[in-house]
Amino acid sequence: MAATTTAGADFGLTEEQAAFREAARDFAAAQLAPQAAHWDAEGIFPREVIAGAGALGFCGIYTPEDAGGIGLSRLDAALIFEELSAADPSTAAYISIHNMATWMLASWATPRVRGEWAAAMASGDKLGSYCLTEPGAGSDAASLKTRAVRDGDDYVIDGSKAFISGAGATDMLIVMARTGGEGARGISAFAVPADLPGIEYGKKEEKMGWNSQPTRTISFTGVRVPADHLLGAEGEGFKIAMKGLDGGRINIAACSLGAAQGALDAARGYLRERKQFGKVIGEFQALQFKLADMATQLVAARQMVHTAARKLDAGSADATVWCAMAKRFATDAGFAVCNDALQLHGGYGYIREYPVERLLRDSRVHQILEGTNEIMRVIVARHLLNTEEDLR
Repeated sequence: MAATTTAGADFGLTEEQAAFREAARDFAAAQLAPQAAHWDAEGIFPREVIAGAGALGFCGIYTPEDAGGIGLSRLDAALIFEELSAADPSTAAYISIHNMATWMLASWATPRVRGEWAAAMASGDKLGSYCLTEPGAGSDAASLKTRAVRDGDDYVIDGSKAFISGAGATDMLIVMARTGGEGARGISAFAVPADLPGIEYGKKEEKMGWNSQPTRTISFTGVRVPADHLLGAEGEGFKIAMKGLDGGRINIAACSLGAAQGALDAARGYLRERKQFGKVIGEFQALQFKLADMATQLVAARQMVHTAARKLDAGSADATVWCAMAKRFATDAGFAVCNDALQLHGGYGYIREYPVERLLRDSRVHQILEGTNEIMRVIVARHLLNTEEDLR
């Protein structure tokens, strides 16, 4: 089901990419947009709707076909996540995290674990969470303290994770834990069924946004995981985590594009309808300039995200730094567009009858997760200072 190179109706997209984008747009309009505000207000995690996305292949977008996915590219995934996020960034962002967890399991699990879990996760029947961050190890992920000790045919895991999306409502945890010494080389990755004895979930965090997905801490106390649930080899966990995050940064950048597009569309509609001083406010040049700047920022961000996705698909040596740049630029630009859209709505933008305040709240966290935007700048600066390569 991989995309071909036949030119599609949209510039630069294949026919298959245009079709998947349209399918995502239709799903978002029918299944996400009518309920997104309710899920946000009531803190509802819409598992059945997520499973419906899975039926279209959207829970295993870049998971290989032989593992139950649809084997598309990271660019294809970015197109899909943008369309979903234009209606509901919170639910779309969870689906993007689930895709990352599913791909990691399908790529590094043993044949038995892959056979038991990958297809079920790619279909959306089983859901996953990605467990890297800890209370004392956020941006400095290589300093994580959760430990896994080999004991016969098992590993025994002790420690805690923080800010875990979907925690308490998902079925599989992709857990990074220390099996060796300090630093990145001592970290391994595990596929941990979410209901094993010794796993406890903290309270559901009350958040500014992303309310359609639960966020909790997870504690591991003497959790016994079969040895064949190790992903890859011992000591490869940090490398696996970082490979996951390159794609995760593209995913969350695409979710910011979607939020911004949804906000821009709302602002366009409002400027065409709202009247002040005897005329439609879209006739005021100052507001026209603001709308034009918003659209320009969004188009620039979209091009950067798509370029980074192509770099990742091609296995380019500089893909990581491009993913970092795209994540930083698109999440900043996406939030700014949402903020400007709210301003264009005036007081109406601040009330929940209109979607822009939800898009604003949901998009704000994108500047923090998958590596803060400050860390993205560190990645870019180190590349520029430590290599002679140009970013072209």
